[in-house]
Amino acid sequence: MRDHTSILLSVVLLLAAYLLGAIPVGLLIVRWRTGKDLRAEHSGRTGGTNAMRAAGWVAGVMTGIGDLAKGTLAVLLARELSGGNEWLAAGAGLMAILGHNYSVFLMERGQGALRFRGGAGGAPTVGATMAIWPVAGVAGLGFGLGVLFSTGYALLGTLAAGLTAAVMLTWRAVAAGGSWAGAFYGIGALVLLVIALLPNIRRLLAGSERPISLRRPKTQPGE
Repeated sequence: MRDHTSILLSVVLLLAAYLLGAIPVGLLIVRWRTGKDLRAEHSGRTGGTNAMRAAGWVAGVMTGIGDLAKGTLAVLLARELSGGNEWLAAGAGLMAILGHNYSVFLMERGQGALRFRGGAGGAPTVGATMAIWPVAGVAGLGFGLGVLFSTGYALLGTLAAGLTAAVMLTWRAVAAGGSWAGAFYGIGALVLLVIALLPNIRRLLAGSERPISLRRPKTQPGE
């Protein structure tokens, strides 16, 4: 009976993490500030970069903070309610990213198939990393912002943040006695980022991915 209760609790916590991640923060903020539907603007994604393009840098920053908080809260709630289960906390972090990238609240039907829209997962990845190991989260955020501001490409900044988290969490498990759950999360999060950003990566390799601007919204594709 106890095993069944534990399994049920794990399922509930993972589902809750997905639903938390699925909250379309950017969509809500842009609609509140401008009345626009973010899904119809620029890339159609609901992350901070597209929110900034559609409604300015304030909306972009607010969206980024909200999306980051989703990842952090998902991990902290799963850890607290499971009695400190790090594997469940890591799974909750990944589910929050999945919810952000493929939100059930943004489900659409087109050409006979269901489509789940969302963002690319950069902010919730950093947020969940901060809850798993704050050092890696802060490093990922700092390195990601550094790459973003030095290159102008949100794609590269997002990948830099995810790669930093994955490397540091794996190193911690291998060399410093940290939990392998953290390494599992870091590698899984990086894979989810790459999958979500494949269209951007292809455009970058083709020379058609354009940098973002903090001065005014642009109409180029991006996050």
